[in-house]
Order: sequence, then structure tokens, then C-alpha cells
Amino acid sequence: MAAVPASILTLGALFLPETPNSLIQNSKDPEKAKLMLQRVRGTNDVQAELDDLIIASSISKTIKHPFKNILQSKYRPQLVMAIAIPFFQQVTGINVISFYAPVLLRTIGLGESASLLSSFMITGVLAQLGDYGGISKGYASLIIIFICTYVAGFAWSWGPLGWLVPSEIFPLEIRSAGQSITVAVGFLFTFMVAQTFLTMLCHLKSGIFFFFGDG
Repeated sequence: MAAVPASILTLGALFLPETPNSLIQNSKDPEKAKLMLQRVRGTNDVQAELDDLIIASSISKTIKHPFKNILQSKYRPQLVMAIAIPFFQQVTGINVISFYAPVLLRTIGLGESASLLSSFMITGVLAQLGDYGGISKGYASLIIIFICTYVAGFAWSWGPLGWLVPSEIFPLEIRSAGQSITVAVGFLFTFMVAQTFLTMLCHLKSGIFFFFGDG
């Protein structure tokens, strides 16, 4: 089942256009970058921005220690965002359903078939479970609706923006370091959430959803 969306993403990547930055860095023909920039901005008046990109690209190639440079005070806002954005993306609880949807749905009283169906839903947790035993089928169905609503909202907000925003806020001279930190922090907290969720569920019970809701 995972092969289907993975194939769509793989094939779609083949048709993604180059960005002006990548064209400047990988091509010696600035006209290609200018045409792409005109297409993105919807205007032919892009020469000033193109010149800035070319200068920034030239400067970035002279930087020898991006991880050391990102610690400078002038890059402090970007460094904070490189850590804060992936952190808050993970503490929304989105990966909890990805990993533990069958456990959660069995907890609220749904059967194995419903738990299997939940593998189609990459969702976060915005539902309150009973602390003891199952709940009614009607309330369980309502919880699934809330879960689907949550993942739809996540897909329109934190989902793509958690990766898009960091990639755009770093100057070219520290972008490699900034993106590396963003990805590392994201995977670190993904691991921590996955490893601690069951223990937290046992101790906090329904209160765990207030924890993720506050995140």
C-alpha cells in the first residue's frame, strides 16, 4: 500500500521544475534562471532580484564552515527556527497515529478491521479516549471524523510548511547547515515521540491528547 503514494511522489519529482537558486548554482547560463524567476514572479522585472541571487550564490561558494557560521549572532533567528519548527511539528502528535493508529482504535473499542483501515490515515490525535474500557460505536465514529479533520488541517499547514519554511529562511551561505539541523531535529523528536508514546498513554490516559493539543 505504501508503494502507491511512494510511486506517485517519485514520478512527480521527475516533473518538478528547477528553482532559480538551483539553476544559478548548477548552470553557467543565468538566462535560464532569469526565465524561471520571471515565471515564478509573473513579471519580467526580475533583474534586481536575479543579481542578488547571483551575488549570494557566489558568496555561498566561498563559505568553508557553514555549521560554525550559523552560530554567529546574526544568524540566531534562523538557528532558532531550525530547531523550533521541526520540534513543534512533531509535538502536534501527527506521527502518533502514523505509528499507533491500530492501538488507539482498539483502545476506543473498534475491531481489527477498523484498525487495519486506519493504516490509510496518517493523522494526529485530537480525540479524547475513555480511561477505562471501550466507548460507544457512535462516539468512536465521531473520533475518527475528528482524526480525519485533523490530518486534513495538518496537511494544509504544518505538514508542508514544516519543511518549506526552513528551506526558505536560510541565506545560501548557511542553508546546508540550517537544513541539516532542521532534518536532524525533526527525526530526533520523531524518534522520541515514538519511543515515549505508549508509556505516556499508560500514565496520562486521555490526558495525553491535551499534551499533544497544547503542542
